[in-house]
Amino acid sequence: MRPRAVPDALHRSKPLRLHGRSVAWLPPLLLLVGIMVLDANTSGRFRIISWLVLVPAVAAAICGVLGTVALAVLSMLVYGVIDASWPHEYQNGLPDFFLVVVGSGLAALACSVRLRAERRMLHMRDVAETTRRTVLRPMPQGWGGLDHAAVYLAADSEARVGGDFYDIQPGRHGTRLLLGDVQGKGLAAVEAAAALLGTFRESAYHEQVLTTVAGRLEIRMLRHNGYSVALGRGDSDRFATGVLVAFPEDTPDTVEVVNFGHEPPLVVTPDGVRSLPPGDGLPLGMGDLASAPPPVLRVPLAPGETLLLVTDGVTEARDAAGDFFPLRDRITKALARDPRTAEPRRLVRFVRDGTLDHCGGRLGDDTTIFAVRRRTAGAAGVVDTGGGSR
Repeated sequence: MRPRAVPDALHRSKPLRLHGRSVAWLPPLLLLVGIMVLDANTSGRFRIISWLVLVPAVAAAICGVLGTVALAVLSMLVYGVIDASWPHEYQNGLPDFFLVVVGSGLAALACSVRLRAERRMLHMRDVAETTRRTVLRPMPQGWGGLDHAAVYLAADSEARVGGDFYDIQPGRHGTRLLLGDVQGKGLAAVEAAAALLGTFRESAYHEQVLTTVAGRLEIRMLRHNGYSVALGRGDSDRFATGVLVAFPEDTPDTVEVVNFGHEPPLVVTPDGVRSLPPGDGLPLGMGDLASAPPPVLRVPLAPGETLLLVTDGVTEARDAAGDFFPLRDRITKALARDPRTAEPRRLVRFVRDGTLDHCGGRLGDDTTIFAVRRRTAGAAGVVDTGGGSR
């Protein structure tokens, strides 16, 4: 990470900017002028010049340390000049001046603490963003011969990444993709997702048989659980649902699918929606409970048909009445209105907006929406991984 990353982020985060320059000093300055005008128009029995202590307090909330100190000094000078201009019997005198001095000092200290906390927060967000881009790496247009679009929404509005994961990996034996959801939340789920993605990227590139890739993912989940137990974390039963898809080069009208206990993908075409077979696989990390590895399903997927994969943040989104989001019905109605909804970027945007509208913006779980289709000759690839965290 570059040393200037956090200061630059802090600079960009400053509010009240005009033409690229900060005007955060303007509200406290206007407050100072307002107090001066009001004090000049009050009777001697009701002086408000001591309210100048509010000026550095307001500056501490929105300005930098130098700006706060400058406004504090200006407040003290203004107090001295204005108070001295009144007859002696109406002057507030030293007690209120000391109040302004002490308030100014506390305001400068509070401003320093605020800026230190902001830098720490921005640094953590920068780290989280780097983690997100490592786990959910950006993919170039047409990556692996696929038009694709994706959006990730974190249930926690302050988070940048969670247990959802997805990727496309072109390799020696065609393009493979993986989408999944690690059980649980927090950093432990992120670690498991990163471990699975690392294994997928290597095995999907080298291995010829999709069953071998699926087997390596299962082993990686078990090894990760064992490692966590060795560290004393006690999450030996962590698992992940997922869908592994291969686009064979020799059969451009079919795909191979291994389902690890995940919601079956949808095939979206301008004419309608259909579901892929669910498969009989158990989630990754639970393979020991099955008598056989999950089957590889070979299903038709014609050029121009879009494969839609989502995590349970979509399928389990509820409205105020507790009803689940009717994903397939909504897409079917949208296609009837506009067949272009089947295009990956349009489809991802539609599902994202529909999910957020259905649950009122209150996501109960991390949400990933991923749409891909084979790239046709002359098509313009679309990548939309910048949906980010909510």
